[in-house]
Amino acid sequence: MSNELIARARAGDKEAFSDPVDPHRGELRAHCYRMLGSVHDAEDAVQETMLAAWVGFAGFESRASVRTWLYRIATSRCLNALRSAGRRQDRSWTPPAVEPPEPTQFAEVTWLEPYPDVLLDNLAGPEKGPEAQVEAREAISLAFVTALQLLPPRQRAALILRDVLGFRASEVAEMVDATQESVTSALKRARATVREQLGTGRQPPPPPDSLAEKRLVQRFADAFAGHDVDTIVRLLTEDAWVKMPPMPFEYQGREAAAGFFAAIAARGKRAWRFMPTRANGQPALAIYGQDPVARVWHANGLLVLALSGNQISEIVRFDASVLAGFGLPRTLP
Repeated sequence: MSNELIARARAGDKEAFSDPVDPHRGELRAHCYRMLGSVHDAEDAVQETMLAAWVGFAGFESRASVRTWLYRIATSRCLNALRSAGRRQDRSWTPPAVEPPEPTQFAEVTWLEPYPDVLLDNLAGPEKGPEAQVEAREAISLAFVTALQLLPPRQRAALILRDVLGFRASEVAEMVDATQESVTSALKRARATVREQLGTGRQPPPPPDSLAEKRLVQRFADAFAGHDVDTIVRLLTEDAWVKMPPMPFEYQGREAAAGFFAAIAARGKRAWRFMPTRANGQPALAIYGQDPVARVWHANGLLVLALSGNQISEIVRFDASVLAGFGLPRTLP
């Protein structure tokens, strides 16, 4: 950013301010999403970041890049949001139409929202520094973002800034207003927690939009539409998870998943249609149920699949309210 552009921005020239700042909106949104687990909260945090940057631009001293400066503001806004009272009130959810079987566990993270891949396509600028340790695909996955939500705010910020974005320890310490020693300690604890949550032994998924990925997703969709519980279960890994935020029920393993899908199948042979999309770098299916009276299909939700080799390691179902963010309709003719 040239001295002339800085001078113009400090003088109140909005175009001079927007030119170097706007290209970072996409990556800042992804950063805030990792911090907050919600696309809507991330959008709010980015708006607050841009407003604070505009108001405070006179204090920008060019000691760091504009990008680093924006990340410091965005991280501060996210930390404030996480500290605020009532920040994590449970989202309301409608009781399921069928009585679900006893879950394996009740979810700690019920506010999670899916992140449309179209927003990842619009990222601009470098997303990772040379010291980043987390692969870009893993860094936006539902499993990784869920694990992040279980960390205390400062640990979360340290891990994202250091391991995902690759900022130097000194930069991270300045961003979170802490010493390098405390950042190093927080990072060590955060890494251990995330490793424990993610587990090990997963096979690499097929490449995005590859024939292998499409075939596996289609096999699952056909089995779901055909109420074929046995085939669904065979497609799952032994330790697969079925989750459904904001409902707190979580099922792990083929036996638990079989009980869950059998309860759905017992409800009746409802006809289903699917529209493929992508969320969090993963294949996803918008699901629509046929109206028994009108000639229309109603949105039922979004299924996001995590793949491990030629099997499915996680199915996360979100309610139909998230479909608007994917540009998907609430009804189909």
